[in-house]
Amino acid sequence: MPRHMDVYEAAIGRRTTRRFKQDAIGRETLEKLVNAARLAPSAMNLQPCEYVVVDDPRVADEVFKTLRWAAYIAPEGDPKEGERPVAYIVVLLNRKKRETGGEVDAAAAIENILLTAYGEGLGSCWLGSVDRERLSKVLRVPEHCRIDSVVALGYAAEKPVLEEMAESVRYWKDGEGVLHVPKRRLEDVIHFNVY
Repeated sequence: MPRHMDVYEAAIGRRTTRRFKQDAIGRETLEKLVNAARLAPSAMNLQPCEYVVVDDPRVADEVFKTLRWAAYIAPEGDPKEGERPVAYIVVLLNRKKRETGGEVDAAAAIENILLTAYGEGLGSCWLGSVDRERLSKVLRVPEHCRIDSVVALGYAAEKPVLEEMAESVRYWKDGEGVLHVPKRRLEDVIHFNVY
């Protein structure tokens, strides 16, 4: 029996991917990601999150047109033709389940998607910069739901590198096209018992 990835390994190994191979993702895997999302913690257990899974290439192309990618390295950070996501999970908040809020529910659900995707060998990118009005029309999202975020998915065609953060949070690409992502050091963010 193969050894499954440790949750901690997934949490520290996962990086955002913006360049993808064009291999399709099976429906069973996509359903697994949504199942992990649906079981995430939910405030008052109201469960306002719903999901539109996009795996049809024509619809995926329309979704892509509604997204804005990697502001720090735009337009270089935009996935090029032949490197675009092959699937998306669009996270909705159902106002009939919870009138306002729900963003923390969506964030918990999305993190479950990202970690499960990584465990399945997939790359992912959580996008909040979305033309929600246009995407709602493309996906026929009903009035009582609003788009929170989009998770882009595919098998990674890049391997971003973690860097110790110096003075800037800005990520960058080097001459070989490798993405370098600065992160604060553990000792700079951890405080025991008091600040």
